[in-house]
Amino acid sequence: MLILPVILVAVVELLNSAIEALVDRISPEQHPLAGRAKDMGSAAVLLAILLAATTWLTLRSEAS
Repeated sequence: MLILPVILVAVVELLNSAIEALVDRISPEQHPLAGRAKDMGSAAVLLAILLAATTWLTLRSEAS
């Protein structure tokens, strides 16, 4: 049950890395939209980690 959220974290992290590499490749200059794209990717990773942690805590509390 816990393996799926962990896999989701890995997938979202890979997508975030791809977004960051693409943004850096398109233009090396700083741009507000580039920063927003990177921030949104990081937020998606955070949400995936929170989902994994919530799942882990739920399973742990049910096992007790």
